[in-house]
Amino acid sequence: MKHIIIACLCMVSFASVSFSQNNSIGKNDPDAKKILDQVSTKVKSYKGVEAAFTLSVTDAKGKLQGTKKGNLYLKGMQYRISITGQEIFCDGKNTWTYDKSTNEVTIAKVDPSVKTITPEKFFTNFYDKDFLYKLNGNVTQAGKNLAEIELTPIDKTKTFYKVYLYIDKKTNTMYSLKSLEKNGTKYTLTINKLNGNSSLNDTTFVFDKSKYPGVDEVDLRN
Repeated sequence: MKHIIIACLCMVSFASVSFSQNNSIGKNDPDAKKILDQVSTKVKSYKGVEAAFTLSVTDAKGKLQGTKKGNLYLKGMQYRISITGQEIFCDGKNTWTYDKSTNEVTIAKVDPSVKTITPEKFFTNFYDKDFLYKLNGNVTQAGKNLAEIELTPIDKTKTFYKVYLYIDKKTNTMYSLKSLEKNGTKYTLTINKLNGNSSLNDTTFVFDKSKYPGVDEVDLRN
């Protein structure tokens, strides 16, 4: 689920960060910054995000391990991720992680001090501090002309060593993302549909146990 969260949040939130150079650790590519700034402007104009995506996983030998379809809802600090068998709700204060196979939901408080991949971190300078980025050039996917931006984590203890963002230069939106793990696993996420002006009610981001009969609650807030 951690990898799913990373991919989903990157696809709509990553470029909303203020990308600046950090000369103490290396120099970022100004051409990449220009593209990311354009995407940033687009993302910041969104009223509420509703996106449909496909996530595929391949192993070190390039063999497809599985494909899942899912949906992401995002409004301010609130988000909801729904994917086969799993759901995550966050109202900005609490997070509910639901596992359909066990019919169990784990509840936890949002802790801003913890360095995890969450929307509230993506709307700060979190990735600006943790990544170096450069523009590799143009590529074509599904007939779209895309800019490929390569990101390298500064923290070498991360489980992944590269993230590639593919940005549609015509619309200034993210089209796909590829994350390369040190063990050879590759996660590829493709956005099938994106609506940045969705009207989302706050109840969308709160777990309603009445809709999950017999659910077992594990409350970690106490």
